[in-house]
Amino acid sequence: MQRRTFLSNVAIAGAGLALAPALALAHAQGSQGGRSSQALPMNTGDSPRYRPPQRVGLGGAVGLGDMRRELSEEQALELLKTAWEQGIRYYDTSPWYGLGLSERRHAMLLSPRERDSYLLSSKTGRLLYPDPGYSHEAWQGTNHFNYKYDYSASATRRSIEDSLQRMGVPSLDMVFIHDLSPDNEDMGDEWTEYFDVAVKGAMPELSKMRDEGLIKGWGMGVNELPPARRAIEESDPDVILLATQYSLLKHADALDNLFPLAEQRNVSFVLGAPLNSGYLAGSEYYNYSRDVPKEMQQKRERYRQLAKDHDVDLRTAALHFCNAPSVVSSVLHGASTPEQVRQNVASMSATVNPEFWKAAKQQGLMEENAPVPG
Repeated sequence: MQRRTFLSNVAIAGAGLALAPALALAHAQGSQGGRSSQALPMNTGDSPRYRPPQRVGLGGAVGLGDMRRELSEEQALELLKTAWEQGIRYYDTSPWYGLGLSERRHAMLLSPRERDSYLLSSKTGRLLYPDPGYSHEAWQGTNHFNYKYDYSASATRRSIEDSLQRMGVPSLDMVFIHDLSPDNEDMGDEWTEYFDVAVKGAMPELSKMRDEGLIKGWGMGVNELPPARRAIEESDPDVILLATQYSLLKHADALDNLFPLAEQRNVSFVLGAPLNSGYLAGSEYYNYSRDVPKEMQQKRERYRQLAKDHDVDLRTAALHFCNAPSVVSSVLHGASTPEQVRQNVASMSATVNPEFWKAAKQQGLMEENAPVPG
């Protein structure tokens, strides 16, 4: 049996497990109208490597994974339906988000729909297994699933098959090797040992799956620059999901030490946490934590004043800033409420006073070589 057929059969067989009653509700009530996805920014032209066509996506960690508060299934479905109605057609998730919860919730929206009507990415690196009563401090509630790290070739393929079953879909567009990074507290300095396993296992296996047509592209899904650089130097990724490292508050390191290398290899970036986990939109969380460095507190206040002086919405400026570099192929907006989804989408249709960018550079808030819209 060909691998494509096998993966499709796995997804179909698992659909019965993934389809909760709320899925039937989504199928019956799922909007076919709303804003066209064409109203949001899109990538155009040819690229030597795969780039997601949609420049705007929905991140599935904070809200759909119950990172900060528990959502009911009805609330989760409403968030997803709002994203669809607002024209969002790119959805990113992971087995790690809520330890399977985010992927199961995505089934409510995506499983009944035609596969070519949306773009979907998930992650590998953690295999989930049942563990009654288990919970993890990263996610609210009791998850009942534990995890183990495995970046081997066989585990990578198994992880993808598991994700397809949880979501009740036949394929993924992109796959990111997840949290193989020095900031992963489970790994610490030993992340390089896990990385060596991935170089021989997960990376060539994902390249093979891409060449077989089972996925369109792959890369790293990380919050630090070193693993992204190493992957580009030592393997053959297409797209890197880089979170927290390129925003109004922090972008110099990526501009100088990662983007040029990526451009040389025709690798693009999906940016996560463009608002630094909501911090630039008024949240008190900065990069998934309430511990906010004083420097970032001061910088946000300066940006707030600058935005006020130029009649600019800071959320809008932050999202447009992340969308500006040519090496960026998409930006993932996080949201835990339908209203946040609508606000983020509205920002992409708004404009930013050009004088805001000029003043930000003059005041030293923004690097001189940072690309800006327009």
